Amino acid sequence: MNNEDYYRQNAQRFFTDTASADMSALYPPFIDCLPPGARILDAGCGSGRDVKAFSEMGFIVEAFDASAELVALARQLSGKPVMQMRFQDVDAVERYDGIWCCASLLHVSETELPGVMTKLAMALKPGGVGYLSFKHGRGEREKNGRRFTDMDVAGLQKLVDEVNTLGGEILTTNKIGVKSEAGSEDTAVKRFALEIDKIWQTGDVRIGRGDEVWLNAIIRKSLIF
Repeated sequence: MNNEDYYRQNAQRFFTDTASADMSALYPPFIDCLPPGARILDAGCGSGRDVKAFSEMGFIVEAFDASAELVALARQLSGKPVMQMRFQDVDAVERYDGIWCCASLLHVSETELPGVMTKLAMALKPGGVGYLSFKHGRGEREKNGRRFTDMDVAGLQKLVDEVNTLGGEILTTNKIGVKSEAGSEDTAVKRFALEIDKIWQTGDVRIGRGDEVWLNAIIRKSLIF
């Protein structure tokens, strides 16, 4: 069984376990970095719990998940048009003030994480922030039919360093922010870098799982000219 099969077979169970989880303590470090009415991408939104919460706070929220079953449940809970797509399909450029990746990037393999993080960084506006959470640990593992990539502080710093190396490549955009062919009259050279603003650990908020440790981080994007 892979992650896709797991969520196809267990979507309702996962929704029931997570939709009512109290995430209120995790929101402030992220939303306090955002301007009023900010545009947020909930990347790997699962049940749609956080889509609903951010929308009720007055933010403009876009969301996606790879699981068709969870997309349907998230739409129902949040009332928002959640998209079905994968992290690897993200192609926006400087669209979001914030990107929320709560317990979702942990399903991306170690080899794919730098590329996926680079895509997310490109989707952030300059000065934008991302929230990431992983199970605390190091390396890849499989549990109950799902594959996980765990992360510790050193691993996250290594990932950010790898993204910054990839982010050193030229990003070309035209005047309205849509990717264009290199060499066209409207291209601009932009290079970005990520830095870790804050990193902390928490227990799992789900009932009966408080002994599980999560690594949380706020990442900020800046432009290098």
